[in-house]
Formats: sequence, C-alpha cells, structure tokens
Amino acid sequence: MKLVGRVLWYFAFFWIVILCAGTFFQYYDFKNNSTFLQIKQAAVKTGWYLPAFYCHIIGSSIILMIGFFQFSKMVYNNRALHKVFGKFYVFGVLFFAAPGAYIMTLFVNRGTGVFISFLLQNTLWVAFTLAAWLLVMNGRVNDHIKMMRRSYALAFGAVTLRFYIWLFTVLGSGVGFENNYLIIAFLSWVPNLLVAEWINYSQKEQQFNVA
Repeated sequence: MKLVGRVLWYFAFFWIVILCAGTFFQYYDFKNNSTFLQIKQAAVKTGWYLPAFYCHIIGSSIILMIGFFQFSKMVYNNRALHKVFGKFYVFGVLFFAAPGAYIMTLFVNRGTGVFISFLLQNTLWVAFTLAAWLLVMNGRVNDHIKMMRRSYALAFGAVTLRFYIWLFTVLGSGVGFENNYLIIAFLSWVPNLLVAEWINYSQKEQQFNVA
C-alpha cells in the first residue's frame, strides 16, 4: 500500500506541475490570444469574464501547489509554515479561485448538466474550505484535516478535468462528442471526493497540537 501511495503521490504531483506550467506559459503574458480565450470572445466582451478567468487560474495554480505540500510530513510538522500555507490556501479559494469559477460557470456553453456539475463542485469547494477553517479555529484538528481533504479533492478537480480531456482526446473522440463533456465534468471531481471520503474513513484519528 505504501508503494501504491507513493506512486499516486508522484503521479498527482506530475500532473499538478504540468497544469501549473501550462497555465503559466499560456496565460501569464495577459495577451488573451490563447485558443481557449479565442473561443470565449463573447464572454470576454462582457468585461466580466477575463478578471474572473485570471483570478481563477492564478489562484488555482497557487492553491494546487500549496495544498499538495500541506499534506506532506515535512510541511505539516513545520507548524509555522503549515499555518502560513493554510492561510494562503483558504484566502486563495474564498477570494480568488472560487469567485472566479462562479463567474466563469455562468458562461459555460456545454449544457445544463455541465453547468450544474461546475456549480455544485464550486459550492462544495467553498463550503468545505470555510468549514475546514472554522474547525481548526475551534481546535477540532482531526475534523479540520478531513474537511481539508475534501476541499483539496475538489481543487484537484482542475487537474483531473484536464487529464480526462487529454485522455478522451487521445483515446476517443475528444470533448466534442455528445455527452462526453458532461461525463468528464462529473468524472473530474466526484471520484476525487469519494477517494477523500475513503481516506477519511480508513485513517485512524490522531491527536494533534494546534499551537
């Protein structure tokens, strides 16, 4: 099991790096000439989409990296660093990534099912992140850890979404085929959340010092 866990750990980190690096090289010049933004011109013209888009992708990139290392023993055992990273994570989700995602969801043109998937994912993300922060503020560290697993499972949906788009494109007919994007939308976060719940259920509670 330890070997499987290590393989999954490096697999997840690999795809996080791919996503963050791809985001940086595609969008951080702010020239708005990427393929994705070209097909979103109607949304861009509203004036709402671009600010939300950049808040979301920049916030999510930072959150994914910070959140990943929050679960490592090296960072977790460094209480001061863990708290700083945690504040960045919560602030980034609640004030940048999630609000940006809400606005972007309004411009999803993949059908009602995809809209519901993204809206539900984002709402749960906000709820779990806020709950995790409130739990640790009240000293309920074990519950906080479980809630943060749920929160990060939904954040990791940004990675699994793009992984499945790539997989469907390489092995299938891409996202243009009827119902493919609907399948990918739910597949990108529901299994993640189930894995988090399995970890929460199987892992023994421990005693932690919140000081």
